[in-house]
Amino acid sequence: MTKPHGAIIGYARTSTVDQVAGLADQIAELEGMACSRVFSEQVSSVDADRPQLRAALDYLRDGDTFIVTKPDRLARSTIDLLRIVEDLDRRGVVVRILSMDINTSTPTGKLLLTMMAGIATFERELMLERQRAGIAAAKAEGKYKGRQPTARSKADQVLALKAEGVGPGEIAKRLGIGRTSVHRILTA
Repeated sequence: MTKPHGAIIGYARTSTVDQVAGLADQIAELEGMACSRVFSEQVSSVDADRPQLRAALDYLRDGDTFIVTKPDRLARSTIDLLRIVEDLDRRGVVVRILSMDINTSTPTGKLLLTMMAGIATFERELMLERQRAGIAAAKAEGKYKGRQPTARSKADQVLALKAEGVGPGEIAKRLGIGRTSVHRILTA
């Protein structure tokens, strides 16, 4: 597949398969920016492997513009974001982040990206710190029980469907749980 020089390429990502609408919204926004190709996936940024991001980064060439809707769709951290942007900059690729109206084709855009990424990381760390403090306080008061395991509560249903000859993928879909959870129940 050949592409014209100076292509506009988009990347969309959501953390879970439950966020179908969020992924569709990102793709629509990127297509509205005249992206000739949009790479998309539903995988947590914490996961080591993001094959569509890797494919998008490999696809980009000198003169292209790479667009994402938000910085957290692209990178795991400020360092990760700046590393990706620096690599693309060296290759002659401009990065645009729509939510922040940032374009790295200018020195001001690069400065704003660095500052905003740092602020976003700072805010995330503060939020996590408050969350940890809140959980600790709730545990101390005996009010925090943690997230209830949804898959384990459906173990009988999983086993019943398996006994009927239903495959793991279909079981997961019918019960609204992850395929990994189905396998975990079946091998327990």
